[in-house]
Amino acid sequence: MSFSTIIAAGKRSAVVHGRASEARIPRRGFVVCDFGVILAGYCSDRTRTVHVGHPGTGAREMYQAVLEAQRAAIAQVRAGATAASIDEAGRKVLRKHHLAQYFTHSTGHGLGLEIHEAPRLAAGQTQILEPGMVITIEPGAYIPGKRVSG
Repeated sequence: MSFSTIIAAGKRSAVVHGRASEARIPRRGFVVCDFGVILAGYCSDRTRTVHVGHPGTGAREMYQAVLEAQRAAIAQVRAGATAASIDEAGRKVLRKHHLAQYFTHSTGHGLGLEIHEAPRLAAGQTQILEPGMVITIEPGAYIPGKRVSG
């Protein structure tokens, strides 16, 4: 594993890099699954959020907003783009959905021999993407008691 697997549900799913506990997964609500492996010396990082039970309108809207933010950021990824421009593309969508204040970390990071490498996709980062860079795109909304992460 490239880092300790995170399975967080209920209130703990709203904590950035939340950790599992002995509590059972609730019958309804978001569950965050964050995991990665090392293959041929290179790290991976995958985060998926699922909803157990029937999601209400608010949960669906949050999920769709974060998915839209992820897609907007991905659409900006290309050689020559700045790390900040990719971050801004996702944040712009979350602002439109009034969720920007709940996105409290960077949009993504590089992957390679280490789990967190340059570039850091965040506001103010001037690094320019180059061919061959491998990055994550993981916007999220960390609302106390709820969470949706891309």
